[in-house]
Amino acid sequence: MPLLLKGSCRCNAVRFEVESHTPVPFMLCYCSICRKQQGGGGFAINLGADFETLKIKGKRNLGVYQAEIEDDEHPQCEISTGQRNFCRKCGSALWLYDPTWPELVHPFASAIDTDLPKPPEKVHLMLKYKANWVEPAIGKGDKTFDLYPEESIADWHKRTGMWVD
Repeated sequence: MPLLLKGSCRCNAVRFEVESHTPVPFMLCYCSICRKQQGGGGFAINLGADFETLKIKGKRNLGVYQAEIEDDEHPQCEISTGQRNFCRKCGSALWLYDPTWPELVHPFASAIDTDLPKPPEKVHLMLKYKANWVEPAIGKGDKTFDLYPEESIADWHKRTGMWVD
């Protein structure tokens, strides 16, 4: 049975729950969007969950941000398909939904109130775009990527035995 993740914003105007087979906070993203939207330590951690199970209280307090992307991989400014949901009252980043993968939603680990499993290893991605002041804490067994890894969140959970049935 998937793990039921319960989350909220800082002021509790938005509360949500969603089921996840992939609840381990292992993937640290250092891109400027994640870092500036909700990564005070220079990165953000996104989890994976089943969009169809997402239940929200306080929907009227939600805002959605879609980033403009212009970088080495996107030389012409593009609007991200990723919809970053946040609380309009306190500003807490809550989850990312991207219609490119309609079955998935990516809650930010920082918004989850449920205890999460500890990762046996971490993946550091988008290091090409990390802030110059950030010194990633790369642990033994961690993997690093300038951009994206080929292994998906689901495949990582299965390979490491962390998949929750």
